[in-house]
Amino acid sequence: MGNITPITTSFNLPDGQEVIIETGKLATQAHGSVVIKIGKTMLFCSVVSNYEMREGQSFFPLSVDYQEKFAAIGRIPGNFFRRETRLNDYEVLICRLVDRAIRPLFPDGYMYDTQVIINLISADEETMPDQYAALAASAALMVSDIPFAGPISEVRVAKIDGNYVVNPSRSQLETASMEIVVGATEADVTMVEGEGKEIQEDELIEAIKIGHDAIKAQCAAQHELAKLVGDKAIKREIEEPAKDDEVLAFVTETASAGILDVAKQNLNKKQRKKGFEKVKEALKEAAAEKFDGEDAADKLSFVSPYFKKLQKELIRGYMLDTNERLDGRGPEDVRPIWTEIDYLPSAHGSAIFNRGETQALASMTLGTKLDKQMIDTALKSGYDNFILHYNFPALSVGETKPMRGPGRREVGHANLAGRSIKQVLPDENPYTIRIVSDILESNGSSSMATVCAGSLALLDGGIKLKRPVSGIAMGMISEGDKNMILTDILGDEDALGDMDFKVTGTTEGITGCQMDIKIDGLPYDLLEKALKQAKAARLHILGEMDKTIEAAREDLKPHAPRMIELTIDKSFIGAVIGPGGKIIQDIQEKTGTVINIEEVDDKGIVSISSTNKQGIDEAKARIDDITFEPSVGDEYDAIVASIMPYGVFVDFKGKSGLLHVSEISHTRINDVSEVFSEGDSVKVKLIGIDPKNGKMRLSRKALLPNPRDEKKAE
Repeated sequence: MGNITPITTSFNLPDGQEVIIETGKLATQAHGSVVIKIGKTMLFCSVVSNYEMREGQSFFPLSVDYQEKFAAIGRIPGNFFRRETRLNDYEVLICRLVDRAIRPLFPDGYMYDTQVIINLISADEETMPDQYAALAASAALMVSDIPFAGPISEVRVAKIDGNYVVNPSRSQLETASMEIVVGATEADVTMVEGEGKEIQEDELIEAIKIGHDAIKAQCAAQHELAKLVGDKAIKREIEEPAKDDEVLAFVTETASAGILDVAKQNLNKKQRKKGFEKVKEALKEAAAEKFDGEDAADKLSFVSPYFKKLQKELIRGYMLDTNERLDGRGPEDVRPIWTEIDYLPSAHGSAIFNRGETQALASMTLGTKLDKQMIDTALKSGYDNFILHYNFPALSVGETKPMRGPGRREVGHANLAGRSIKQVLPDENPYTIRIVSDILESNGSSSMATVCAGSLALLDGGIKLKRPVSGIAMGMISEGDKNMILTDILGDEDALGDMDFKVTGTTEGITGCQMDIKIDGLPYDLLEKALKQAKAARLHILGEMDKTIEAAREDLKPHAPRMIELTIDKSFIGAVIGPGGKIIQDIQEKTGTVINIEEVDDKGIVSISSTNKQGIDEAKARIDDITFEPSVGDEYDAIVASIMPYGVFVDFKGKSGLLHVSEISHTRINDVSEVFSEGDSVKVKLIGIDPKNGKMRLSRKALLPNPRDEKKAE
């Protein structure tokens, strides 16, 4: 039997590189499967969606898993099991990017278990596979019978040397001033996420436009592939969600006044929640009295979903009509802010950031290079010296939930906050820095509170940021010609709104962004308005933060580890370490320091850390002595080590040299022992180094007045 001939289509990236989409060869029992090929890089994606819905299913159970196989690049995993285990944080972030792009395009009421699996099965060092993951997922859905209003795709857009590059190589990204991922359908941008080195709003908009143009070609290729597949890509029929016009009319008539009354009272989150619950309970009681026939159970099952839908419609309409929000603010108003630093006495830096009913407590810890986070993925192996962790316990929203470690949401929020702050860390940073943000209250945009609290904690800890960073979450409500851009959205506004747009930055520009658009068609003029409004809010928040601390403390906390870095010649690394590590261990033990040595670019980088400055100074002096290289013309304080008829050998700064009898004095010396004894101090000058053997010639008389010169002066 010969090889199976797959069905393929292709398109070219703006730089001319070909991308091939292939189906019909692998995983033919999946409901849809494709392979994406870019040179040596290959991504395999399968999609399966159950034909029967679980009883009582009330949400869309979609799971997206992206994993990079180590064999793809010819590596064996470095963990104990020597196999791929649970998804790492990087893979989780790609899962989220794909999920956010495809989830809104499944039909309303589609509640069938659906699984998307994307594997990197072949790779090269330069191609970034993550920028093709959403293309793989969408293409697999397009060639399946699963209902999906695609196609979509995602691309990475970077600004490199002033030029916008679509899906850049790994080495190109190293010099990028901006890097964003854009997700879109043929018609509309649906998702944006990325970072920048204090970029301007117009740069971000231009990058989004360029990304969308590239995506249109990718969507066209998917349409072509689905057409070639034929009947297998015809979408399955699904039952329309059940309706009951009688119940809908009853809910509307009974609950509308109560919902609007609660919405108009400018209540806080807890009061508003209780108010809506009271209206809902009254509605349920009234419905139970009205619908009491044989079909009562069916009719009553519509009450809660219709109430939720009505609540959303009425509140949206109220806000658009009055230009007023649920808590009484105007569209551009930021909730009241208070901040505090140095709250945790034992942390190396700490801060509380409180905005409205959202509160983040951030702690900052300084460590050595030994504390770096190890990164071991299929395509990247190394260490990271900046770590940000985000925790969202159920207590922050007044609920109970088992503590099972960070989920995908926590990983995503930590990534956005971390990459936003990382842009302003000092260029020369000898420390490993860890920030932990614990969300203690939440009513909208806890990730942006994390950015603000993290920035304050760093300043409190004496880390010289280029500039403080703040973040703001923007929202939008859009109905026909009416549009309302919301600054600093509440949790309720996020749920009922059409956009969640988080923007972080300094006074100079944007450092991070994340945008999800829930409606079709966001005009660029509205996006520009949202960015302009976000900038004003960002600057306002920075002003509030400045009231607590404007710049980094002059020094670290007294209990924080001090650290210095020395650069030594590569040839001295062995001498500092000593045989079996004897010398470096002795220095650490006697000075109470932690010393780490790395070879970087043919040089030795020595980091010395301790909470005791005196210990650091002593360790530095010891290493300086070991790595000391004398220079001709320099003067040194020396100690006489031994006496010979022809002179004395002296020790200085870990070195030894001969002070010849002829260089001791301007007058003749017959017996050296009459001038020096062992242990005497003597100041000498280095007057020469033998190029053949490196022996040093020292002089004492070069530093003494010459009697002949004094006589001439007389």
